[in-house]
This record gives sequence, C-alpha cells and structure tokens, in this order.
Amino acid sequence: MSVFPHQNQTRILLLLTLACFSGCVSRRMTIRTDPPGALVEVDGERLGLSPVSMDFTYYGTHEITLSAPGFETLKVQQPVARPIYQRIPIDFVSNHFLGTHVTDRHEFSYRLRPRVEPINEESNLIDRGQNFRSQSQVGGSP
Repeated sequence: MSVFPHQNQTRILLLLTLACFSGCVSRRMTIRTDPPGALVEVDGERLGLSPVSMDFTYYGTHEITLSAPGFETLKVQQPVARPIYQRIPIDFVSNHFLGTHVTDRHEFSYRLRPRVEPINEESNLIDRGQNFRSQSQVGGSP
C-alpha cells in the first residue's frame, strides 16, 4: 500500500490535463497562377492545376515548376518563411501546449509569360501533345 494514496490519481489527472491542452500546428501553401489552370509541381511532385493547395512539413526553400500550353515554363526557388511561433524553442510550446489547432498558411501567386517563338507547326504540335499528356496524368482538362 502506498504512503500517498492520491499520488496515482494526481498523475493521471495531470496527464489528462496536459492532453486537453495539447496544441497542433499544420502548414499549408496555396499556389495561384495567372492564367489559372497551369500544371503545378512542388519539389518534383505533381500537385495538379492551379489554384492548388498542399500541406507541407518543412520550412525553407521549395522548387516550384509551373507550365501551361502557350506559356513559358517557370521554375522558382520559393522560400517559405518560418513564423515566430515556429522558431526554436517557442515551437515546442506551440506544437504541444497551445491548446488549439493553428494552420500556418502561405499563398504564392505567379504570372506566366506567353511563349514567343517562330511558328513551327511540328514543334507546336509536339509541345501541345506533351502538355495534354502531363495534364491528363493529374486528371486536369486542357
């Protein structure tokens, strides 16, 4: 028999209290293009047609590739800034003891430039076919 009979009950109550105050931070980025409907790839992974959103785990620089028929392909090294509540050591508290769910949202917009090249029916047809194939693999429409 324990000298302190309420010691186990106190521990259980403390654990339940901490579980109720646990926090959670999720990270989400949204990519928009002008014109909309461009194929979006982030770090080599196809996401779909813009506008598109994705959850991410790590801050830092992400490589974003945008392509659309009739427009130049755009590759961007996009830095994603870490908010103050996600910096060490504050992140430990915000990730575990905040008591609420927080979504850190980042929105990026890009303007695609029209492709200017001499009219070459064969290369134009090949490019259009490749764009259609890429878009059909992500389930989009041209």
